[in-house]
Amino acid sequence: MPDFFVETDPLLPNEHYSGARFGGSQEAKMSAVVPPESVCSLVLQILVPFLLAGLGTISAGLLLDVVQSWDVFQEITEIFILLPAVLGMKGNLEMTLASRLSTAVNAGKMELASEKWMLIFGNLALKQLQSTVLGLLASLMAIVLGWIADGGIPFNHVVLLCTTSVCTTFVASLLQGIIMVGVIIGSKRTGINPDNVATPIAASFGDLITLALLACFSQWFYSFMEMYLYVLYLLDLFLLCLIPLWIVISSKHPASWILLRTGWEPIITAMAISSMGGVILDKTVSDPNLAGIILYTPVINGIGGNLVSIQASRISTNLHLNFSRGEVPEDHKRCHQPCSTFFGSGPNHKSAKVLLLIVIPGQLIFLYIIHLIKGAHTMPSALFTVTFLTASLIQVFSLLCIADCMVHCLWRKGKDPDSYSIPYLTALGDLLGTALLSLAFLLLWCSGDIGGL
Repeated sequence: MPDFFVETDPLLPNEHYSGARFGGSQEAKMSAVVPPESVCSLVLQILVPFLLAGLGTISAGLLLDVVQSWDVFQEITEIFILLPAVLGMKGNLEMTLASRLSTAVNAGKMELASEKWMLIFGNLALKQLQSTVLGLLASLMAIVLGWIADGGIPFNHVVLLCTTSVCTTFVASLLQGIIMVGVIIGSKRTGINPDNVATPIAASFGDLITLALLACFSQWFYSFMEMYLYVLYLLDLFLLCLIPLWIVISSKHPASWILLRTGWEPIITAMAISSMGGVILDKTVSDPNLAGIILYTPVINGIGGNLVSIQASRISTNLHLNFSRGEVPEDHKRCHQPCSTFFGSGPNHKSAKVLLLIVIPGQLIFLYIIHLIKGAHTMPSALFTVTFLTASLIQVFSLLCIADCMVHCLWRKGKDPDSYSIPYLTALGDLLGTALLSLAFLLLWCSGDIGGL
């Protein structure tokens, strides 16, 4: 593999793809331009995957509400610290993969079958490598934070956390990666903009699959941990020994080769940010008065991450197609104003307004579905509903403003926002969502309103 690729090179180098926006024939340039979308088309394309993603996060919340009473969750509470970091892998890996492949489709980089499959396999191998490393690092982070909080942690708990985290991230990444490739290819064939559907669908499967695997692996390992601890060592060793294989496969494509060398900063930083949210969750769940937060945490975190990932993916695609690396639109050369995210004539302003406006009706639907599934005879109290919606609205508003600024700043600095922005944004979404929801539940408890607790 040539050594002249550096971090500031485009993720999809123009010299390798004749259809790139700034290379190739004029006809190829025109074919790479994404057609304009009406508000109706935009809403319809976003709404279905958004609702599917919401159902996925609801299912994850209901599952988490059940498994929190399992022996392993009661005995090894550090799993709650590990939880946001592992669930956040969908932002670090799945959504990043979806955003990269969506940009490749819209830029006309997946027309040739040979290049398409080389790009896909290179990215999937890179994702398996990243999931293995991040799984190990996330468990170590949870162990350190748990040790600081509790003053110590038994060694067999350390081994179980490491093995559970690595196995969960590896298997979940493999399953979700295959699903994402199918979604991207299906979107391309049906004429749907993958920027609008890929990241929400990644999230809809991501939370539920990852949480189910985490719960099953942890309980299974816990059941024979005392007698067969060496099995956990062997599992860790086997998955770590696969790392050289993933390195070899991912180095076959220039795009994944660049990320193999330079793409670790955002996903590791995002994992650390998500772990901070895990500490908040662990402390909140340990209070019996606030234990009900566990049901709603995946919902608020998942929805916030889904919506901001759509916006980040759309902005990134627009920059890839219309601007050279380091060049940004005129309105982003000045100091960024939060309100400028939502007001303007560009397609990204329109999508930001749609994504923000969809929060309240969407969350109302999800609250009602949770109410129906739990079989409650009374609706959530008005105060709980208003507090939850306010927390969600503040979270998404903040994330959309941050995304607008962050994506353009990364592009100006020569870094590909498809690979850098989404991990940061989804991790911030987890941290903001958990913190705001904890504050909301604390206020509800102080006011004596237990309608949603």
